[in-house]
Amino acid sequence: MDNNLCLSCDRGKPALLHLADVSTPIKGNSFGALASVSGEVVFNTGMVGYPEALTDPSYRGQILVLTYPLVGNYGVPDESVLDEFSLPKYFESAQIHITGLIVSSYSWEHSHWTAQKSLSEWLEKSGIPAMYGVDTRMLTKKIRSKGTILGRIEIDDGIGKAMPQSLKFENPNSRNLVAEVSTKDVTVYGEHFSPTILAYDCGIKFNIIRYLVSEHKVKLVVVPFDYDLESNPSNIEWEGLFLSNGPGDPTMCPQTIKGIQFALQLEPPRPIFGICLGNQLLSLACGAKTYKMKYGNRGMNQPCVDLRTGRCYITPQNHGFAVNPDTLPENWKPLFLNANDLSNEGVIHTSKPFFSVQFHPEASGGPCDTAFLFSKFVGHVRSIPQPLMLHSPQSYLTKTYSKVLLVGSGGLSIGQAGEFDYSGSQCIKALKEEGIEVILINPNIATVQTTPAEGSTKSTSADHIYFLPIRKEVVLDIIKKEKPDGIIVSMGGQTALNVGIELWNEGTLQAHNVDVLGTQIPVIEATEDREIFSQKLKEIDETIALSYSANTIEEAKVAAAKIGYPVLIRAAFALGGLGSGFAADEKELVSLAAKAFSCSNQILIDQDLRGWKELEYEVVRDAHDNCVTVCNMENFDPLGIHTGDSIVVAPSQTLSNREYFMLRRTAIKVVRHLGIVGECNIQYALDPISEKYCIIEVNARLSRSSALASKATGYPLAYVATKLSLGQNLVSIRNSVTKTTTACFEPSLDYCVLKMPRWDLKKFRRVSNTLGSSMLSVGEVMAIGRTFEEVIQKACRMVNPSLDGLDGEDSDLIEFKSNDELEKQMTSATDTRLFAVQLAFERGYTVEKVNQLTKIDSWFLSKLFNIATMRKACKSYTGSLENLLTADRMKTLKINGFSDRQIARYTQGCGVPSNGMGEIHIRNLRKGLGVIPCVKQIDTLAAEFPAQTNYLYVTYSGDEDDVDMVVKEHTAENALKTKGVMVLGCGAYCIGSSVEFDWCAVSCVRQLRRDGFKAVVINYNPETVSTDYDESDRLYFEELSLERVLDIYEREGVGGVVVSVGGQIPNNLSLPLSENGVNILGTSATNIERAEDRAVFSEMLDSMNINQPPWSVLTSHKEAESFAKRVGYPVLVRPSFVLSGAAMRVATDETQLKNFLRLATAVSADKPVVVTKFILDAKEIEFDAIAHNGKILNYAIGEHLENAGVHSGDATVVLPAQKLYVNTIRHVKRYSAAIAKSLDITGPFNIQFMAIGNQVHVIECNLRASRTFPFVSKTLQANFISLATRAMTGCPAVPYRISLLDIDYVCVKAPMFSFTRLRGADPTLGVEMASTGEVACFGHDAQEAFLQAMLSTGFKLPTKAKPILLSIASDKFRKEFLSSAEMLVKLGYSLLGTAGTAKYYAGNGLDINVVTKPINEDDNSQCAVTGAPSALGEIQNAKVTMVINISEGTTRKDEISSGYLIRRAAVDFGVSLVTNVKCAVMLVECLERGCDKFDARHIGEFYKIPTVGWSKN
Repeated sequence: MDNNLCLSCDRGKPALLHLADVSTPIKGNSFGALASVSGEVVFNTGMVGYPEALTDPSYRGQILVLTYPLVGNYGVPDESVLDEFSLPKYFESAQIHITGLIVSSYSWEHSHWTAQKSLSEWLEKSGIPAMYGVDTRMLTKKIRSKGTILGRIEIDDGIGKAMPQSLKFENPNSRNLVAEVSTKDVTVYGEHFSPTILAYDCGIKFNIIRYLVSEHKVKLVVVPFDYDLESNPSNIEWEGLFLSNGPGDPTMCPQTIKGIQFALQLEPPRPIFGICLGNQLLSLACGAKTYKMKYGNRGMNQPCVDLRTGRCYITPQNHGFAVNPDTLPENWKPLFLNANDLSNEGVIHTSKPFFSVQFHPEASGGPCDTAFLFSKFVGHVRSIPQPLMLHSPQSYLTKTYSKVLLVGSGGLSIGQAGEFDYSGSQCIKALKEEGIEVILINPNIATVQTTPAEGSTKSTSADHIYFLPIRKEVVLDIIKKEKPDGIIVSMGGQTALNVGIELWNEGTLQAHNVDVLGTQIPVIEATEDREIFSQKLKEIDETIALSYSANTIEEAKVAAAKIGYPVLIRAAFALGGLGSGFAADEKELVSLAAKAFSCSNQILIDQDLRGWKELEYEVVRDAHDNCVTVCNMENFDPLGIHTGDSIVVAPSQTLSNREYFMLRRTAIKVVRHLGIVGECNIQYALDPISEKYCIIEVNARLSRSSALASKATGYPLAYVATKLSLGQNLVSIRNSVTKTTTACFEPSLDYCVLKMPRWDLKKFRRVSNTLGSSMLSVGEVMAIGRTFEEVIQKACRMVNPSLDGLDGEDSDLIEFKSNDELEKQMTSATDTRLFAVQLAFERGYTVEKVNQLTKIDSWFLSKLFNIATMRKACKSYTGSLENLLTADRMKTLKINGFSDRQIARYTQGCGVPSNGMGEIHIRNLRKGLGVIPCVKQIDTLAAEFPAQTNYLYVTYSGDEDDVDMVVKEHTAENALKTKGVMVLGCGAYCIGSSVEFDWCAVSCVRQLRRDGFKAVVINYNPETVSTDYDESDRLYFEELSLERVLDIYEREGVGGVVVSVGGQIPNNLSLPLSENGVNILGTSATNIERAEDRAVFSEMLDSMNINQPPWSVLTSHKEAESFAKRVGYPVLVRPSFVLSGAAMRVATDETQLKNFLRLATAVSADKPVVVTKFILDAKEIEFDAIAHNGKILNYAIGEHLENAGVHSGDATVVLPAQKLYVNTIRHVKRYSAAIAKSLDITGPFNIQFMAIGNQVHVIECNLRASRTFPFVSKTLQANFISLATRAMTGCPAVPYRISLLDIDYVCVKAPMFSFTRLRGADPTLGVEMASTGEVACFGHDAQEAFLQAMLSTGFKLPTKAKPILLSIASDKFRKEFLSSAEMLVKLGYSLLGTAGTAKYYAGNGLDINVVTKPINEDDNSQCAVTGAPSALGEIQNAKVTMVINISEGTTRKDEISSGYLIRRAAVDFGVSLVTNVKCAVMLVECLERGCDKFDARHIGEFYKIPTVGWSKN
C-alpha cells in the first residue's frame, strides 16, 4: 500500500485481548504503552470521566472496558495543577490504577481548554496499554452473562501466533489490593478545622478529602488501612470514623475490620460512615457477610432507593463485592437498595450513629445527589441533631382522574412540528393504560393521535376527538360539554401552553374544577416570563444571560443600552425563536422589535453570547422529588443559532466530567426550585475556555428536544411525564425497554446520536439561508452509530438522499470557487456551512484555521478532517481496486460512515463503473471481503442488563449482532405472514412530505400486526410515531437508502417490502430494490416507474385517449421554447420523481422558461422534464383510491377551493366535493378506473385532475399514498391505508361501504404556512408547495368547516374597529370579489384600497378610501400630493384588521413589487392575509352566515349524523 494512503486503520499496533474462558481472542489496535498485561476484565457504563475513573484506586488490577464508544475526546488535564491540599486537582489519586484499557473508538485528536496531553500519551507515560477497535458492547454482554473474566492484553509484532501455554491469567483479587493502594503514612488535612475525623485509607479518592475538608471544614486525619485504632500509635484524637472506598475483596482487610470493631464498642458511640468498600468493611465488622457479585456495579447511573423515605437517587459506583443483607445482625438494617438489581446499597444501625453506603456520594466522576450523607455524618460528629427522614405522604394523597382533556398543537409549522404528534400519542397511551377517558382537541387531521379508535387501537386512541381551533373559547366550550377533571397542556407545544395559561389566569379552569396535570401554570409562567425567571434563579444563586424584558420599543432601547450591542431580541411566550434576531445597532433593534411585538406583547433583550457552547439537559421530576436527567445534548454549532437549526450530538462530546456534572447539578437544582413535575428542558451557554456558564432558558413542557432525547436514549419521556402528571413516582414506573428495571434512572449510551436539521429554504425566493436565533428548519433526522464520522455521514444522506455522504466539492452545494468566498461562507452560519467546512478541509485547510473562522469546537472539526483525509486517500490512489480495498481498509471506511455509493465514486480511477452499477460493484466486493454490518440494540443501559427491545440500528463498529435473525419454517401459503413485511417510512419531514406519511406508515404497520404479520420498520425521523419501538416488531432507526434497505432485507429475510406509504423517498427506491431481488408488495416497481416518469405516463394517457394538457418531453431547450410558442404561454415545467412540486414552475415568457428549465434539469437529474400547457381558471380535483389487481375498491373525490395553479398541498380541499358537475365526477371515475387497470395498481394511489366545465384533464398520478389519505380516511370513517395493506399482502380486502352523496357533513382541509419565520418569502401560492402543515375541520356545510379550518391555522377574523385593506390586481378578480366587497360593507366593515382597486369599487358605488402602493420597504408615509396614507404604513401601525391581496400572477414588476411589500408587511406585523380570490369570497360568505358561532362537536358526533336512504351498517 502507498505510504501516503491513510485510512487510519494503521494507527497503533495490532493487539489481542485473550479471555480466560478460552473464547476466541478479540482483535484490536493499540494506543498507550506497548506492554502486555493481565487482570480482571470489568466494564464501566459512564459516558464521561475517564481521567477520574483511571485514577480511581478501586480499579486496581483491573482491565477496564468503557462502554461509551468515543473515548479520549477531551484529552487529559495537567497533572501538575494542584488544589489547596497539594493534591492533583483533576484526578482521584496520584497514579493510574487500572491495568489496561479497552475502548471501541479512540479519539487521537482531543480538544479541551484544560487538556495538556492526549489520553494515549498519558497512558504511555504510565506504562498502561490500551486497545481500541473492540466491540465493547459484545464484551460487556459476555461479562454480564458469564461474570467478570480474567483477561490479558497482548501487544506484540508476532500477534497472530497462538498464545503460549505458559501464559498465565493473574487474578488480582488474590492479592491484597488495598495494601497496594493505601497510604503508608498518617496525613492531616485541614489542620485548623474541627472536629477531627479519622479516615481509613483503603484507596481513598482525593475528592473525598476535598469534600470533607473544603465543604464541611473538618480536620481529616488519613491513616493506612492497617492502622491499629485500638493502640492508636499516633495518638490521634478523633471524633468520627470514615471508611473509604477501595479495591478487591473486603475480607482481605482483617486489620481494618478489627479497628472498626473496636470503634463500634466505644461508649459513648462515635459516628462511623463508610462508602463503597467501607460499606462492606462496616458490615463485616458488625458480623454480616459479603459476596462477590457476578460482574459488579460500575458506572454513574445506578438508581438507589432510600429505604427510609422511598426516594430514589442516581449514584456513581465502582465495586465487585456486596453485602448480604440477610446476614445483618440485630439492630442493623438495610439503608439503601439498588432499584435495578435489588442488591444492598447501604446499612445502618437502628440506634447508634453508624451507617454506610455502597456508592460514592462525593461523585468524581459522577453525580453528587447523595452528598447530603456527608452532611449527616459530619452533623453526627458535631452532635447536631439530624432531621428525621420520613416517607412522603404524597403517595397517599394522589388524586385519581376519570376524564382528561389533552390539548394538541394544531397544524405543523416551523418550530412546532411532528414531535408533538409523538408526544401526544405517548400521552394518550399512558392515560388509557390508567383507564382514563381521553378527550383530545387538535385540528391536525394528518396526525396519528387524531386517529379515531378502530379495533385494537382503542387502547391507544382518544375517546373523543375535536377537530377545532385551539383557542381558549373553544377549549372552554369543550370543558363545559365534556366536564373533564384534568387537563394536559404540556404536550401540545407553545400553542397548548398559551391556551392553558389564558384559561388559568382568567380563572376558567378553577371555576370548572379542572386540574392542570403536571407542571402548574404559575411555574410555567415563571419560566416564560424573563423577569420572574431571573428572580427565581437569583434565589438559588444561578444566573441567566444578561436579559431584560420590554413592553414598548422605548423600553427595548433602554434595555439594549444597558447590555450593550449586539443584542438578541426575542418574543416572549413564543416557540422556536419566533420573532427573534440579533441587532447590531439601534436601527436594527427598532426594526426587529416592531416585528417581535406582532407575536407577543412582551419582548426580551438578551446578551449576545455567540461563540459559547450550547448544551441542553432533559430533566424528569416527579411529585415525590425524585429527579433525573435523561439526556444531555451538545450543539455542533456554537451559540447564536437556534437549537432547532443546529446539528445536535447526544451525549455531549467535549465536556469533561466536571463540566458535565456541574451542569447536571444545576439542572436538577433549578427544576426542583421551580417545582416542575413531569419533563422539561434546560439550555445552557458554556464558555469554551472556562467553567463559566449561564442558563439560557427552561422549557417547562415537552419540546422538540424531548422527542429527540426519547429516541436517542430509548427513554419515553412523554409517556413517563404523563404518568408523573397523574401523581405516580419514577421508582414505580418500569423501564419500557428492559421491562425489569425502574424508570428512575439515567440512560447510559454505548453509541453516539446526531440530529441534523432539514431546511427547504431554496423553495422561497428572497429568503436568506443565514441561520440565527429564529428557527428555519422544517424537519430533522437522527443518525445512530459508534463513531462521530459514521453518524454525521449517515445524517447527511438522511437529510438529502441525493448525497452520498459528507462531501464538500462533490456535494454540489457550495458555489464559491475562491478561498476568500469560502472563508466568508464559513464565518456565517448557513444551511450549507457544514459542506463549506468540508470543502475547506478538502482544499487543505487546517483544523485550527477552520476553528478560527467558525468557532466550531476543534474536536468536531478533527472528525470532519478525518473524513476529508480518507476521501483524498481513496481518490488519489491509482493502483488496483483489490490493493486499495483490503478487508481492513474497507471496514475502516465503513466504520467511518462511507457509503458503498460514495466509495464507488471515489474509486472510479481504479476501474469501478461510473454509472449506477458502481454501488452494486462495491457492495459485492465488500460482501466478498466479509465486511458486513452488525445490528445493535438501543437498550438504555449500555448492555448492563438484558433488554427486551426491538429498537435497533446498524453499524460496522462491531463483531456480532445483538438480535437473532430468526428464520421460521413456512409454507407457500403462509410465507409472507411468517417471514414478515418491511415498511419503509417517510424520512425527514420537509415541505411536501410531513406527518401525513407517518400516519400512513403507522396505519400500515398496525394493520399488518392485526393481521398477524411480523412488521419491520425502517425510518430515521425522531419526530414520528412510526419510530416508537412499541409500534412495530422490529424498528431500525436507519437510512432509507438502497444499501441499507438491502442490508436489512437480507438480514431479516422478510417476505416483502411496502414502499407506498412513506412518500416519495421509498417510492423512488422501488425500481432499484426490485432490480436487486426485493419483493415489492403492491403495485409493481415497473408500473410505479411508468407513473413517475412524466414522459412515459403522458404517452400512456395519449394511447388511452385520456385528456391531458398538451405536453412535450424536454430533449433540448430550443424544442421546449418551440413547444411553448406553439401552445402559447403560460406553460408548466414539471420534473419527474420529485415531491411537493420541487422545481415546478409556471413560465409566462421565454426568459422564465429558460431559467426554469435549468432548475428542473438540476433537480430531476437523469429523469425526464416535461413541459405542459398551463390551463388557466380550471378547477382542480383530488382522487384518492385503493385498488386491487387493477380494480378500484374504494375512492374519494375532493375538490380544491382554489383554481388549478395552486399546488395540491397548499390548496383548500373540500370533501365530499360540493360543486362538481355529475358529468365531471363520471369522467373522473372513468379515467381513474382505466388508469388503475392499465397500471395494474394494487394498493394506494392518487390522481389529480383539472376540469373546465365538463372537460376533465389528468394532471398526474402517484402510485403511493398521498398527503390527503389521512384527511380522506378520517372524513369518511374508512381507513384507506388499512384496506390498502390488506390488498398488498393478499388478505381479504373488503371495500368499505361509502356513499359520498349521502354524507351529511363536510370536512375542509386548509394549509398551514410558516411565512412569519421565512423572512423575505413572498406569501403567495403557486405550483410549488410552500405549506409546512395542514388542519381540517368538520361542519354541517362547507362554510362552517372552512371558517373553523381557517381559524385553526391561526387566522384572525377581522374586527369592525379597523378597516380591511383590498389590493386586487386585475378587473377580472375585482369583479369576482365585487359582491363580497358589497357584503363586507353591508356587514359594517370599512374598506381601504390601493388606487386601482379603490377606483374600481368606488365606481361600483362602494365607500372605500384610497391608500398608496409602496415603492419600497421604507415607503410607509403619506403621499405628498394626495395626502393618502401608505398601505405599508397602515399595516405597520396596526391600523388594518385584514389584508386581501390578489396578485395578477404575471411578472409585471410594479404589481409584484408593491403587492409583495404589502403581503410581506401583513405577515411580519401579524395582520391576517388572504391572497386567493376564491378563499376571499368563501371567507365573506362565512362572515355573512355567522359561521364563527358554532357548537363544539367531536368527530364521532359527525359520524352519527343520520343519512336518508343509506347507512354504513
